[in-house]
Amino acid sequence: MTGHAALVLAAGGSRRLGQSKQLLTRNGETLVHRAVRLAVDSGAARVILVTGAFAHEVSAAVHDLASRTACGVRVVFNAAWPDGLASSLAAADALHGFEGPILVLVTDQPALEISHLQRLLAGAASVPSHCAATRHGERVGVPAVVTASMLAQAKHRRGDSGLGAQLSAMRDVWTLEAPELAHDIDTPADVAAAVSKGWLDT
Repeated sequence: MTGHAALVLAAGGSRRLGQSKQLLTRNGETLVHRAVRLAVDSGAARVILVTGAFAHEVSAAVHDLASRTACGVRVVFNAAWPDGLASSLAAADALHGFEGPILVLVTDQPALEISHLQRLLAGAASVPSHCAATRHGERVGVPAVVTASMLAQAKHRRGDSGLGAQLSAMRDVWTLEAPELAHDIDTPADVAAAVSKGWLDT
């Protein structure tokens, strides 16, 4: 596989947190900017950022990347974001015609590093399915690398159903073991834990 695209999911309403987790910072950089920057740094030929809640602020946070990067970061607004994660996967229609592997990542894994994405891309290239995912206990999920056809099928899902169940059911998915990526941000307690580990600013 030569060349990949990236889909950054950043539409959530952060209801349990009470503030936009996309705009929390690590070393002064918002998590959404960090996720998009890492997607760009991974060598993606195209990067799609899906916004929803806090769309104006989230889009503004990546303005420099959207306007200066050679790969062309495109911001897509998901008006159906309250319906759940599946509606954001449907926004992958913006990648219509792209046939290469697609890196899917979210903004609320503050421990995410470029090395994680590089290992996923290399892993996906090494297996017949051309898919890779991150181990989360007994299941796998994002960040992940999927095929364009798999992502196209995901747009028919509803609610908070993402790619995890399908990836977990596949036998030849390359799996990244990175326990630190199990720490996502949903509640104030999650923020406190991430701050204590140096993954978020105070």
